[in-house]
Amino acid sequence: MNHAGVYIHIPFCRSRCSYCDFATGMYQTALAERYVQAVVKEIGAWQEVDMIAPVDTIFFGGGTPSLLSPSRVNAILQAVRARFAAQGDAEVTLEINPGDGGTTPIARKETLSELRRSGINRASFGAQTFDDDELRHLGRTHIAADIERTFTELREAGFDNVNFDLIAGLPGQTLATWSSNVDKALALKPEHLSLYLLDIHEGTPMADQIQRGQRPKPDDDLAAEMYKLLIERVCAAGYEHYEISNFCLPGYEARHNVKYWTGSPYYGFGCSAHSYDGAWRRWSNQRDPACYADLIEAGTTPVVERTLLSESEVRAESVFLGMRMMRGINTQKYQERFGADLRDVYRGDLARFRDAGLVEIDDQVIRLTASGALLSNEIFACLA
Repeated sequence: MNHAGVYIHIPFCRSRCSYCDFATGMYQTALAERYVQAVVKEIGAWQEVDMIAPVDTIFFGGGTPSLLSPSRVNAILQAVRARFAAQGDAEVTLEINPGDGGTTPIARKETLSELRRSGINRASFGAQTFDDDELRHLGRTHIAADIERTFTELREAGFDNVNFDLIAGLPGQTLATWSSNVDKALALKPEHLSLYLLDIHEGTPMADQIQRGQRPKPDDDLAAEMYKLLIERVCAAGYEHYEISNFCLPGYEARHNVKYWTGSPYYGFGCSAHSYDGAWRRWSNQRDPACYADLIEAGTTPVVERTLLSESEVRAESVFLGMRMMRGINTQKYQERFGADLRDVYRGDLARFRDAGLVEIDDQVIRLTASGALLSNEIFACLA
């Protein structure tokens, strides 16, 4: 049985970013305390899976989980360890916003040190950009100077596994400012880098600003050049391009996220959290934080949607998720699982993509090329 991951959704933020359409809301102390108690209760009462896989990754995402006090984070972490067979070397990630943790250096360092002592051993860091104007337009609460300062404080607190999130393709962003972002990130030498090409979601402030002509439309061709530049720079700096949007120093893959791409089980807790049993079933929780807490307090399941996947859906997911990994899909393992040769199933499309230089095919592996990674959405649409 594949090891599972546990995902904890913390929906609170100090402010809402202009591009965000996640299940988030403003931080309120009373609701946060009630919410944490509800998550702990949900974990303790959880019975969605008969055969529970051992857990070797735990991920606090959001939202801004670093808004929670270390004691609240630890309460949830202890509930996970009590309910699941968490491995001793589990990767435990907390998403952190630059500047969170206190108003003084001493307070911030103590907060980070407490988190590290509680078992958090990986920080995923929402840098986004090192340009103050871009940060302001995104609605972020930090400035560029907070990024380097918080990174230094993380190191001093004992964090030796840190990820930076960077966003490319922002309205008005130039190749020069993006190049500067990449250089500044590499100068700090985090163990992991995640790239997000900006996706405009209807109903967000940024979408409204673009529609009213207050911000320029993102330039897809320029975003592609930014992606190419990032690959070139980070690989030259010794990072491995192991997934379409993710890069790491050797040995520092995001083990939790790899579960999503390789079909491993993951169990989600908190509002809007999604789960997968690693085989056929997916389910998701109530989206609204207060409604979620109401359901838990009433002893009612927070699950609002359940999906039983068909065999064809599982096969398709294994392809378009698995091919996100730059190592590709092992065709022999695919045949053992589904009784079909992947090269025969998609023979025409794969031949076309190979001739265009978008995929590589050998005896046992089908993988994207660097050019294919840039056009992955179009490729996956044909393989769905």
